[in-house]
Amino acid sequence: MESTSPVTLPMPRYHRWLPYFAVLQTDIRQTLRSWIFRLWLLVTVGAAVGYILYKLGIYREAGLIQKASILTTDLIRGIIYGSMAMIAMLTVSSIASERGTLADSVLCRGISRSQYYLAKWHARLIVILGTFSLISLGVFVSAITFINEELSWRGGLTAILLLTMLLASMVSMGVAISGMCHSSIMGISILLLILYGGSFALQLLPDSVPSPDRLLAMMPTLLRGQMDSNMITTVLTSSLVLSLATGFGGLIGFTRRDL
Repeated sequence: MESTSPVTLPMPRYHRWLPYFAVLQTDIRQTLRSWIFRLWLLVTVGAAVGYILYKLGIYREAGLIQKASILTTDLIRGIIYGSMAMIAMLTVSSIASERGTLADSVLCRGISRSQYYLAKWHARLIVILGTFSLISLGVFVSAITFINEELSWRGGLTAILLLTMLLASMVSMGVAISGMCHSSIMGISILLLILYGGSFALQLLPDSVPSPDRLLAMMPTLLRGQMDSNMITTVLTSSLVLSLATGFGGLIGFTRRDL
């Protein structure tokens, strides 16, 4: 006779961080498809290409051309200042825009608050920093290829790394504010106020204290390969500490707030 004993199937293995990766992938796709990101990418790339064509047109007509280090610095400075509002919208809207459905999202997906926040934080870091790095690298490669050879590959990559770390602090701060604010508009206003106010306050400190404006002022020298190791170490360390402090500070505040 055939056996009628029940067949016991092995229980599927549960991955603790599976909800984190699910939210991470979903948020990356949503960010790449959002109109804010596409508008930021279109405006940034279009402005950079237009500026380069404008400078090449001046060179052909008058035979005058700007140094590659100055041209690259102007382009990157324009990208940073022109992108601040868009980046603020992308970061602050990561959590604040989902306040109406946040409780259901966390409960239905079986994800903890900490995993949800970390997934949002890391997704915005990946998308924004990756996009900025690619655009800046494209600008640098165009300058070193089509203008002249005064630029240094080592200096250019170091400059992009420093600016990317500064931008990481801004992204971390924006996501932290998003986790503690119920309104995206209020969060964007707070973030921009902190950024502009902090930049102005740093200008009042001695020149030995690094600031975004001082770093941009030293960009032409850095792009030519003339690097100050102490300045680079200070900027990288300060940006990393600020990014981690604001990110995990926002994590603590988010986990203690009511959804």
